[in-house]
Amino acid sequence: MAATESLKKPIMTRVVVGSTIIFTGIISMLVLANMKEPPAEVQVNETKTRVETLTVQPEDVEVTIKGFGEVIALNTINIAPEVTGKLVRIHPRLEIGQIITKDEILFEIDSRDYLAGQEEALAAVLQTKNAITRLKQEFAISKSRLKALERNRDLAKAEFMRNKQLYNDNGIGTQSEIDKLEQAYNTTSDQVMQLNQSITTYPLRIKESEYSLRSANARLSRAKANLDRCIVKAPFSGRLKSVSVEAGQYVTPGQAIVSMVDDSASELHIPLDSIDAQKWLQFNSPANPDHAVWFHSLQALPVVIRWTEDTDGHTWEGIMDRVINYDKQTRTLTVAVRVEKPISRTNGVLPLVEGMFCEVSIPGKTMSQVIRLPRWAVSFRNSVFIARDNRLKTLPVEVLRIQNDEVFVKSGISAGDQVITTRLVDPLENSLLEIIEP
Repeated sequence: MAATESLKKPIMTRVVVGSTIIFTGIISMLVLANMKEPPAEVQVNETKTRVETLTVQPEDVEVTIKGFGEVIALNTINIAPEVTGKLVRIHPRLEIGQIITKDEILFEIDSRDYLAGQEEALAAVLQTKNAITRLKQEFAISKSRLKALERNRDLAKAEFMRNKQLYNDNGIGTQSEIDKLEQAYNTTSDQVMQLNQSITTYPLRIKESEYSLRSANARLSRAKANLDRCIVKAPFSGRLKSVSVEAGQYVTPGQAIVSMVDDSASELHIPLDSIDAQKWLQFNSPANPDHAVWFHSLQALPVVIRWTEDTDGHTWEGIMDRVINYDKQTRTLTVAVRVEKPISRTNGVLPLVEGMFCEVSIPGKTMSQVIRLPRWAVSFRNSVFIARDNRLKTLPVEVLRIQNDEVFVKSGISAGDQVITTRLVDPLENSLLEIIEP
């Protein structure tokens, strides 16, 4: 019991001492806290973001459809001889790249055989004509002879009948004389029948000769054509694209030896996005909608053509012509642009020639009451920042079209809104703005 009492005294002592220390610390902390002066309150100013703005107004804007294509010459012809023979003459400037005017002689084939063929055909024509003339004359003579023979037959018949009657009635004459008169009558009758038969065949013989004349004339025409084909002329004024011929060369029909290009008329085939074409390309109204089985004809609108190698220097004017095809794999609609006079409208020295790759600006339909903005003013999320009461606001917009460096907004912002055109990266919504006058 005494031992227990002795253990309780140190414990109580430690508790009292600990409590005293803690209480003393709390009192000291309170005293020190009351002795400390509170810090001065600092005024925090909000930072302003400097931006440029654009006060927007709706407007009607004509769409410009951009496309690219290569210039193709409309008239390219491969020239081949139509007759066989040796070349006896070629054009002195028959070289690639040379300009040959229309009806200049490109080359000439030895024509002696074809000249002889023409003479032979001409002789056949003249011979047949003479044969027809002779038949017609014989026809006329035979008809005159027939009249004379018919008269002789009638006289012989009358003589025979009179003498026969005298012999039968009165016994005048002899049977031998009667037989001779009958023989004479039969002979003249036979001559009449033979001549009459001959006369009936003359129209057929003349017709056959006329057919022979037509055949002879056809051979003569062919002979003349072959003779003319010995000289080959330029079908139009143009550029020599390829030449594979030398003087003295033996040529055959169908062997293409010269290729010419008419650079005065060309066209470009421009593939366009099918959605772009469907929305903005201008077609004519169909004449008969019930029978429309292909795209309606394009409106013949003027387009501007620029050479991609020099977009600021060379421009030409073309005309929308037709729809060529629709590609289901690339979903593009290919249109043809016709260039009738490929002359530069600026002071450029180069003409528009086959093979140039060009940019074409096609006028499309008109966008009604859209708002034009710089492309960088609209985010990839189709939203814009506007300044309202000097605070930044983010608004979603409906983009109708992106064209070059401009975006055309259909809805989402209104007339008079101040759209921020300064490029901002994740700005804080409702942040304070300082608008800079542009």
